[in-house]
Amino acid sequence: MIRLNNISKHLGAFNLKNISVNIAKNEYFIILGPTGTGKTVILELIAGMYLPDGGEIWINGENVTYKYPEERGIGFVYQDYMLFPHLTVEDNILFGLKIKKVSRELMRMRRDEITDMLGIKTLLRRYPTTLSGGEQQRVAIARALITRPRVLLLDEPLSALDPRSRELFRQELKNIHQQIKTTTIHVTHDFNEALVLADRVGVMNEGEMVQIGIPEEVFQKPDSEFVARFVGIDNIYEGEIVARGEDKWVALDNHLLRVDSNLNGKVRVTIRPEDIIIAREAKAGNVYNAVKGIIVAIIPQGSSYKIVLDAGISIVALVTRQTAGELYLQEGQPVWAVFKAGAVHTF
Repeated sequence: MIRLNNISKHLGAFNLKNISVNIAKNEYFIILGPTGTGKTVILELIAGMYLPDGGEIWINGENVTYKYPEERGIGFVYQDYMLFPHLTVEDNILFGLKIKKVSRELMRMRRDEITDMLGIKTLLRRYPTTLSGGEQQRVAIARALITRPRVLLLDEPLSALDPRSRELFRQELKNIHQQIKTTTIHVTHDFNEALVLADRVGVMNEGEMVQIGIPEEVFQKPDSEFVARFVGIDNIYEGEIVARGEDKWVALDNHLLRVDSNLNGKVRVTIRPEDIIIAREAKAGNVYNAVKGIIVAIIPQGSSYKIVLDAGISIVALVTRQTAGELYLQEGQPVWAVFKAGAVHTF
């Protein structure tokens, strides 16, 4: 459906570098990355607001690299929504259809359809400045979708919402996509949005797409230290694969950990904090690793605690408040960090 072939763009001191990605029809694709890494630039190139310095943009088998924005069939929702303040909600929503000179009957039909779907029919006579952030968001999406675009582009659509509204609207976006099935590219720096919404994600760093995959794969098996840190992995080490019979181990300083890996030699190692169990005793079994350490910090994390151990290497685990209470965890206490060999990822 959407194909970017070696797209590059130079903007001042910023360079977008040879971006290549294929996005399937009806796919919900999320571009992840920190601020200033080029996520929005990709959307603007697809929409035709910039011409690339190199490469091609294809939509539905058509080379649109040099086509005008209005010829591409794109719906675009910016981070600040960009609603027209002097127009009512209804006129904002119908703006694209009026430019296309669609009949009044078709406009009414499309308006009723999209406002029913988004639950904003009662807002039609109001002006954008009287709306909440969530209401403005729905109006902006309605305006983008009413023209029935081939592609919907969302630039950090949830960033202006409070945490509770953001959580609710994530699910609403999912429901909207399941109904309309428009191919969607959504830009964000929030991995939780990707876990809820995305069919696949692409992670960007300094103008490059550094990893593409399904969210769970990128989350559990990053293929670089940057991606590992970006998706919240605290336990990142340098080690070396050691074979003993049919088993493989990874040597980390004075520790030898069981590992499922196809690699050999020196590797990077990651272990997600939530994959580590904190226990008073080492867990028996040949599929588990058990590392003894001293608790050096207990850090509240909402409904959980981040437990930091000194085991010669620093190990960070995430436990529920209930588990922390049942184990009477406190700083200075010796405990075991227990985790399966499959939780040890190498790259």
